[in-house]
Amino acid sequence: MTREVAATPEHSRLRPEVVSKTSGRKTLQDSLILIDKPRGCTSFDVLRRLRRISGIRKTGHAGTLDPMATGLLICMTGRATKQMSKLVDLNKTYHGTMRLGEATPSYDADTEVVRQKDASHLSLDDLKSQSKQFTGTFVQKSPPYSAIKYQGERLYKKARRGEQGFRPPRVVTVESFLFERLNGCDASFIVTCSKGTYVRALAHDLGELLGVGAHLVALRRLSIGPFHVADAFTLDELLALYEGTTPDGPTAENG
Repeated sequence: MTREVAATPEHSRLRPEVVSKTSGRKTLQDSLILIDKPRGCTSFDVLRRLRRISGIRKTGHAGTLDPMATGLLICMTGRATKQMSKLVDLNKTYHGTMRLGEATPSYDADTEVVRQKDASHLSLDDLKSQSKQFTGTFVQKSPPYSAIKYQGERLYKKARRGEQGFRPPRVVTVESFLFERLNGCDASFIVTCSKGTYVRALAHDLGELLGVGAHLVALRRLSIGPFHVADAFTLDELLALYEGTTPDGPTAENG
């Protein structure tokens, strides 16, 4: 399905430099590269591999994905890194699954369940009704396990030592938080939100509001502004297409 994006000055500056399945761009230099991040690696791991594939040292990305998460990661090379702030500011859409009745310290499946409570009485209508309290603009507290620095140290390091540190608040905007289905205690949803929003904190906070606890068990980023994961390369696809090329395009052997 073709996605049409309204032409704006900002998008017109971004589109000519995109490396995606639909762009036909031959070079990775000074480009925005759409990558479908796999589960289990960090966003920095993706950049490290991109540097190996491309031979380009100056790289960046437009919004971290947790190791557990998959989906769209926009990477930048060379002069395109100057557009990082514009890309980071774009709204993001995710598909997620939260497990009701189980709470974890990290608010996701990367730490052990520490609290359980029966959630079998909850319905999809309950989720749809209560999730409305997490739409609009509001103050969200950062998860204890996060990369935010407090007193010169990242919060997750304090959390791993069992310290109950300060959780810095931030103003976020959730444009929509829509539940699709409830399968047992696993509820799937689609959320569109601003930069800085922790989706696992939404899952945790909704679980607390419902009185049963909850944590995120799956998360996939579908889009960032006008850019969609359907147009993104996997790392293996990018490797097959661009390994052995020069930063400015295919070599004679590969071109």
